[in-house]
Amino acid sequence: MTNDLFDILNTEEKPSPVHKELANSQKKIKTKQSRKNNKNEYNATSIEILEGLEPVRMRPGMYIGGTDKKALHHLFSEVIDNCMDEVVSGHADFIEITIEKDSSISISDNGRGIPTDPHPKKPNQSALEVIFTTLHAGGKFNSNNYQTSGGLHGVGISVVNALSEYLEVTVTRNGKTYYQEYSKGIPLSNLICLGKASKKQGTTIRFVPDKEIFKENAVFDPSIVYEVTKSKAYLFAGIKINWKNEYDLSDNNIPKEELIHFPNGLNDFIEKVYGDDEKIINSIFHGKYKNDSQYTVEWSLVWLERQSGSIKSFCNTIPTINGGTHENSLKNVILKGFKKYGDLIGYKKSQLLTLDDIVSSTSGILSIFINEPEFQGQTKEKLASQDAYKLVDKVVGDHIDNWLIQSPKDSLRLLEWLTNIADERIKRKNEREISRKSATKKLRLPGKLSDCSSNSSEGTELFIVEGDSAGGSAKQGRNRKTQAILPLRGKILNVANSSSQKYNQNQQLTDLVLALGCGSGEYYIEGNLRYEKIIIMTDADVDGAHISALLMTFFFKEMKQLIENKHLYLAVPPLFKLSQGGNVIYAKDELHKEEIIKKHFNTKSKIDVSRFKGLGEMMPAQLKETTMDPEKRELLLIEMNMNEDNENILAVEELMGNKPEARFNFIQKYANFSNL
Repeated sequence: MTNDLFDILNTEEKPSPVHKELANSQKKIKTKQSRKNNKNEYNATSIEILEGLEPVRMRPGMYIGGTDKKALHHLFSEVIDNCMDEVVSGHADFIEITIEKDSSISISDNGRGIPTDPHPKKPNQSALEVIFTTLHAGGKFNSNNYQTSGGLHGVGISVVNALSEYLEVTVTRNGKTYYQEYSKGIPLSNLICLGKASKKQGTTIRFVPDKEIFKENAVFDPSIVYEVTKSKAYLFAGIKINWKNEYDLSDNNIPKEELIHFPNGLNDFIEKVYGDDEKIINSIFHGKYKNDSQYTVEWSLVWLERQSGSIKSFCNTIPTINGGTHENSLKNVILKGFKKYGDLIGYKKSQLLTLDDIVSSTSGILSIFINEPEFQGQTKEKLASQDAYKLVDKVVGDHIDNWLIQSPKDSLRLLEWLTNIADERIKRKNEREISRKSATKKLRLPGKLSDCSSNSSEGTELFIVEGDSAGGSAKQGRNRKTQAILPLRGKILNVANSSSQKYNQNQQLTDLVLALGCGSGEYYIEGNLRYEKIIIMTDADVDGAHISALLMTFFFKEMKQLIENKHLYLAVPPLFKLSQGGNVIYAKDELHKEEIIKKHFNTKSKIDVSRFKGLGEMMPAQLKETTMDPEKRELLLIEMNMNEDNENILAVEELMGNKPEARFNFIQKYANFSNL
């Protein structure tokens, strides 16, 4: 017996099935040539019937996705998947993979061995030969043989056989060893019994991919085969796979020989792949569930600081590289878990989270075993089973709720990290929208903005005023060339205790950012600021002071550089108008009023004192004279200590955050200053 196909073809013995097949192929070629002479004829002879494995060789892409390197390695996956089915069903615990010196590949297991007795529907053929030469023939259709398996259509091993230049199979079962050879899907001999077995049981398949089909891609890459082999060992904790590479020893990362064994399964994968990565928390979210029907769900996840998450998913040890229902369910159930936990602890920002935020930092592996899975396409790269979605949702949903509750510190740390990602996502979206609007004409600026006419930012000022009434007076009293007016409706959002979602949905703040043109947060660009001075001009009362505080908080949180570069000011409008005869003087507060009366008025005569209820009550000329004219007004520059940034942050959080007790403590601490 020889393993050399060409020696077999050149023998002068009785024509083998290969000779017959070649002769049939010649007949088909002649038939096609004769049809070319009658191109216009279309009758029964025009209809071809592809028999046996002919469809596979004619259209390999329909079965393995193409003829490239990826498709070639799919042949190996089909064979090792059959071995893993034996392992998962409890009939094997050892696999051996060898890339031979001649670049052929050998895969063996210690499972039950492929049945070798005659097939009841084809008594002239062994069951083994039926499996290797007939599409849709195999033991996976009967759940009594395999409750969960990767091969379901009965085409895997027959496709491998059809696309192999040479294939040999050795089976040990019932105390005997059997052997058969094939070429391009055609038996070179009948099934041969080699006598008593030297080992208990198992199957070994060795094959050489057909160069006619794969051309320059017909040689296996040891690194790919090695990685696929390791993935199988990770997916089934405890399985032992003996790896041998006798073909290509140039890659030092691929061992010549190794016993691949991961007793901790998926957790070993996490440690191997992500062990050196910076993690948000050190805990691994791992769990495994198996019911009486041998349905299994197992997962192992970590959260990494680098935002390039990757979840690998498998179904019945088949890598679903395009995901599917099980992977979608895992992502959704994690999202639901974090939102639910956020509600439980009163962390409202958790509702901002989306699937993109979750996936960006989540890495790990999901493996399920189910009966009769449905895949999209023969290459099984995407799972379509709806039952898988429900199974993962129920199992992982129960586990993540308990896991989050049991580790409150880690859970809060994760929530804060993920919601920061959500904040940045929302901000980027908003900045893109603002950039898009800013790139268009001035007509795209906020509708209530009365812009100045200067084309340069030098010497220009934007007055942020309280209300439309004050805005009307300011517009009439301004210098149209250099002064712009943006009226706001009352008190703006307190960004110190609000989510980015609320901030980005707030029209007043959106209009303000759009008017300034410089962006916010990490997208702030100093050179794009449209005005040299930003002047907050509110009423000289408690409400006006509160609005000023809210605006300063916004600039500190979202445009700190604007403060650092001395662009932000507070206007000082008068609170009182004092008049006596022709003498008219404005006072900014009570103390200032008393001081003016003593210095500039005759206290023995009547002094008319009127209090402004708001800027809107002032005539445009009065507002210009007292608050807007650069020659007469008073402005307060808003500054912060650049060397005490942490103290600045703490002060803003203390005074403007969502903890009223912090403000109460501040008032108690500095109450004496109110008497000054």
